[in-house]
Amino acid sequence: MKEYDNLLDALSDLKSRGYTTDFNIAFDSIACSQSGKALSPAQFEIVEHHRFEGDTDPDNSSVLYVIQSKEGSMKGVLVNAYGVYSDAMSDEMIQKLKMHE
Repeated sequence: MKEYDNLLDALSDLKSRGYTTDFNIAFDSIACSQSGKALSPAQFEIVEHHRFEGDTDPDNSSVLYVIQSKEGSMKGVLVNAYGVYSDAMSDEMIQKLKMHE
């Protein structure tokens, strides 16, 4: 797995590798706001994950998930804060994402 110095470098490289969809957590699924499509935890795989610590501010800590739908039609990224700033999500989604942290 490739290592990145910061979140911006990671996002730029992943976009060049075809991970162009921006996903957001929608409690029990991940959603793409551009297309309106949503994937349940059973419909996607986490290909890579990268954790970034804020250099000067611990509140800037985040996890970048590189995601692909199981049928391969959607490839993208999900950026989520961790700790007290993480998004509300279902138990199933928490388990899916925790496996990769």
